[in-house]
Amino acid sequence: MMKRRVTTQATRLRAGVLALAGLCTAIAFANDGEHKEATEPHQTIDAHQTAAQKRQFSELVRIVHDATAKYQNVHDAESAGYKLQFGCVTGGEFGAMGLHYVKDELTGDDVLDPENPEIVIYEPTPHGPPRLIGADFLILKSVWEANPKHTKPPQLRGQLLHLFDEPNRFKLPAFYTLHVWAWKPNPAGSFVNWHTNVSCDSFFDDSDAGAGL
Repeated sequence: MMKRRVTTQATRLRAGVLALAGLCTAIAFANDGEHKEATEPHQTIDAHQTAAQKRQFSELVRIVHDATAKYQNVHDAESAGYKLQFGCVTGGEFGAMGLHYVKDELTGDDVLDPENPEIVIYEPTPHGPPRLIGADFLILKSVWEANPKHTKPPQLRGQLLHLFDEPNRFKLPAFYTLHVWAWKPNPAGSFVNWHTNVSCDSFFDDSDAGAGL
């Protein structure tokens, strides 16, 4: 009886190890290639944040919201120099990032200005123009580290930017980025990379329809 119990426990242990290995492999695959996640920690809803931090982060969302209000119509963003790049960025089970409209003249320096984001983000809609959902701040890693004053990763109003190493799905050199979901609240947090309630389905449906014409 004792031998059978030990054998059963060993079998269960091996099964648990194999399941854990499979899970780690799945996570590694999801975080690699075109679904590669940033290596900097995400900001999430954290009960351990101090009251001052919560106020600071809420203030950052408010500033970005107010600064980008003029771009609710995507044509106004285009008139200001923002251009669609990368198509519609989706992360499968992670959610999506949506449509990135990039202002190239803001991406070559190491300046972080919450009122002038390098990127404004939209979500495609099934029956109408894209909907503004947030902004994205981007600094190339090489540009940031070229300044000897920068001894730590960049922050915006106390919020750490995330590092996307290379190679990455955007075909960019390594870069720091911070998404601020100022127009569509994200259940996963205001500053995480993937928005769990954003979808690119309408964008791909329109693309498929156009390809069939």
